[in-house]
Amino acid sequence: MMVIQTQDKDRRAIGYWLLFMAFMVFLMVVVGGATRLTESGLSMTTWKPITGILPPLSVTEWEAEFSLYKNSPEFKLKNYTMTVEEFKSIFYWEWGHRVLGRLIGLCFALPLAYFWVRKRIPEGYKSTLLFLFFLGGSQGLLGWYMVQSGLVNEPAVSHYRLTAHLSLALVIMSALIWNALNLLNPAPSETRKPVKILTHCLMALLVLQILMGGLVAGLKAGHIFNSFPLMNDQFVPDGLFSMEPFHSNFFDNAITVQFDHRIGAYVLILLVAFLFWKSRTGVSKNVKQGITLLSCLLIAQFIIGVVMLLKHIPVDWGTAHQGGGAVVLAFTVYLMHLQRRSISK
Repeated sequence: MMVIQTQDKDRRAIGYWLLFMAFMVFLMVVVGGATRLTESGLSMTTWKPITGILPPLSVTEWEAEFSLYKNSPEFKLKNYTMTVEEFKSIFYWEWGHRVLGRLIGLCFALPLAYFWVRKRIPEGYKSTLLFLFFLGGSQGLLGWYMVQSGLVNEPAVSHYRLTAHLSLALVIMSALIWNALNLLNPAPSETRKPVKILTHCLMALLVLQILMGGLVAGLKAGHIFNSFPLMNDQFVPDGLFSMEPFHSNFFDNAITVQFDHRIGAYVLILLVAFLFWKSRTGVSKNVKQGITLLSCLLIAQFIIGVVMLLKHIPVDWGTAHQGGGAVVLAFTVYLMHLQRRSISK
């Protein structure tokens, strides 16, 4: 569906590299979802950015790592019967997540240095690439800041920090895709103003839905009201605004957060259906194909979310739902890029 317009070898090389980096960040989001759902994120109680690339390799090293975990709130309050062998099963998820982060850093830094030294970076992109590298490093720091919140008193990370960590990963992925498309496809596609406006509205609502999804994950709100379409035989459940002050319900009340996430899904489906209807005429083939694919992806994401809820959030379906959200976001970025300047009214 994507037609590569540029013939410039340097723009192509860097564009494809950035798309590869976006795919790696997508994998990071998926692995991060699995790490969270397997409750593995607090298994590593120290952060060693340079020396922590190897896991424990001997019985003594495993015992030392397990001893550190025994001092954590998660072990003392939840996993106090856990053995070393059981500990390994959660440790490897978090270790893999961190190693993948380091690999992403290397896969960005080394090609960047190569392109820089060979003077192959197009004009105006050096500062952009440096900023993306800075964002990647900030994501690592934010990840550790999130983990720290679960190592103090309660064996659960802050849902605010978790939402911020997920959101920054998706911001980085989106920025990589946008800049890659700028390099590969300099010219926009024909579109109509109403279609462009609706696409921007869809992106705004999708961002809000992703933020609510992060809060749902952080509060484990998906583990209540595992029915659909009603919540405890009600469309509007009891306890929706039971917290004081009132505004805290939208951020700290698991009932309200799940309800809002459901409503957001309904509105997204209706909006993308309207966008599909408005795009029947007056837009390019690429835009029409992009809207059709995005519509299918959103419907699939909605179905995955419902099945995940009914199954009480199993790891495979929960991971698929988080990954699906990233895919929907990526294709929305692509669709916005196609329409970044209006050609026809």
